[in-house]
Amino acid sequence: MNHIVTVQDAVTAFADFMEPTDAELDAIEQEMPVILAGVELVDAQITALEHLPNELDNRRIRRARNRVLAARRDLANRTAGATLPGGAA
Repeated sequence: MNHIVTVQDAVTAFADFMEPTDAELDAIEQEMPVILAGVELVDAQITALEHLPNELDNRRIRRARNRVLAARRDLANRTAGATLPGGAA
């Protein structure tokens, strides 16, 4: 019987190199408002699916959509104003 312990050692040997870089973590941090707004929208949609949607559910979904759009707008404006390394625009 062949054991796959050596295969696991080879796969997990590179685990330290698979961590996100500081730049990737910074990018995730900048996108966090968009992510949280998206989660809020999904929560509102799930709540509306659990029962017959009423006016309150519709308002909650509409507001959550507006928050997603506002967060995306803010992110786009923030990244559009960012300068590139080396002074290039």
